[in-house]
Amino acid sequence: MTAAGMVNIGQLVRQRHDHDGVVLVGFGGHRGDVIAADYWGGPIRRLPVPPALPDSHEDVLHDVLATPSLLVFPEGRTSGWLTAQLGHRAIGVVYDPTAERAANWVPTTMGDRYDAFCFFEETEALHPLHGERPQLSSEMETFPTGR
Repeated sequence: MTAAGMVNIGQLVRQRHDHDGVVLVGFGGHRGDVIAADYWGGPIRRLPVPPALPDSHEDVLHDVLATPSLLVFPEGRTSGWLTAQLGHRAIGVVYDPTAERAANWVPTTMGDRYDAFCFFEETEALHPLHGERPQLSSEMETFPTGR
């Protein structure tokens, strides 16, 4: 579990398959927009992503890089930014930009969570082609509308 009590899919994959050579790649952006639902079962829509909070990982990358970048972390991650625990924005299929400070930031040590990180100065919402129902009854639903 992270400091905020959240478990992400990457953490679960690493715990189960680390011996298989799993590489975890994180994504983050300074500002932009995303598609998500306001709540589980709600319709998806384009939502704004406000600028990163000061002293967050996304804010540091904005200040240092200010351009889309791929950062590949070295084996020994024992110093510097990779060991700093800062806020990291967590946006999923449900997102509330009005609760940005309270609900969307997770204390994160980048070198512990990821092997690489893709940073975007500005994100742009996806343009979904269409939604499909699961093909098999055993297929888990992951869309926030439950359709």
